[in-house]
Amino acid sequence: MKIKFFASAAIAVLLCNAIGLSAGDTHGSRAKKRAAARLVALLPASDGVAVFDSKRFLNDALPKVLSANQPMLGEIMGKINEMENRTGIDLRKFDQVVVGVAVKQVSAKEMDFEPVAIASGDINAGALVAVAKLASNGTYREEKIGDRTVYVFSTKNVIKKTSVKVTNSKVSGAIDRALTGLTKEIAVTTLDKNTLVLGSLQRVRETLEGNSHVSSDVSSLLSVKETAVMSFAMKTLGGMSKILPLDNDELGANIDAIQYIAGSVDVAAAGTSLQMMARTKKPDQASGLKDMLEGLQIVGGAIFGGSKRADQKIYGRMIKSAKFEARGTDVTFDMLVPQADIDALIVGIK
Repeated sequence: MKIKFFASAAIAVLLCNAIGLSAGDTHGSRAKKRAAARLVALLPASDGVAVFDSKRFLNDALPKVLSANQPMLGEIMGKINEMENRTGIDLRKFDQVVVGVAVKQVSAKEMDFEPVAIASGDINAGALVAVAKLASNGTYREEKIGDRTVYVFSTKNVIKKTSVKVTNSKVSGAIDRALTGLTKEIAVTTLDKNTLVLGSLQRVRETLEGNSHVSSDVSSLLSVKETAVMSFAMKTLGGMSKILPLDNDELGANIDAIQYIAGSVDVAAAGTSLQMMARTKKPDQASGLKDMLEGLQIVGGAIFGGSKRADQKIYGRMIKSAKFEARGTDVTFDMLVPQADIDALIVGIK
């Protein structure tokens, strides 16, 4: 199910309570690119890849984005501190995590997403696995893959044992809804003394066996920037209609022409920026997609920009600020949201 991909991301966060999965900043863009490339090279064949920088996210991006809502920031950081107090694991010590997602078609209209995550940092990976075993109270089983022992945990047990109470109803509600979509198991093992691998047993097996790797058409699209909180790239396996419900009209045809998507999310002094690239099969498809997006931009900007509501005016400014460009078969999208507008949107969330 599609929700399993998002649920897997949520459970990975909660598993930090037991095994400390996270990722973070490195010193300089070259070092960061080398570290990301090393981890991506360890992934098995994947249709989508994401590189996360959680240390930078926790220490810089998150406090900046939530600066106008200190109660929410305090709640999130409180959960992280609680995890450290209960397990001795400081999530801010992890350097980087990459996630590889395999997409499988399980029916004519349904796709399944199988993720695996590799995380490394200034950690003792073996000790973290030992902590996870202790926290599970024996509710795990062992699998042997080559010369490595893989520990398989029931996600239901992990959720029960690692859940952290929160006071923000929207945050806790979102986590609960995501976790209900994950009902299988999570396998965990070490790749080396500073690196963990986590995911479904099959994907962990593929990682350890090393018989397949991420294809160059996906990995070459990853743009790991020094300030990026996340970078991603994926292929759509026959068009976006396999992933999104699209109508059989010109709008649907333009979106369905997208074969690859890539981009990054950056946080800087000026605000938060989103950069994306959509690659089509033919140049005329890219041109048609750009024209469609600019048309929607005009309509959306007029609707929200003319609103009397402050938040909708911000949405209008965001839409109008988006920049599109078509080059060959690629359409690029670039948008910067000023920190003042982020503050205005964040401050009202409870």
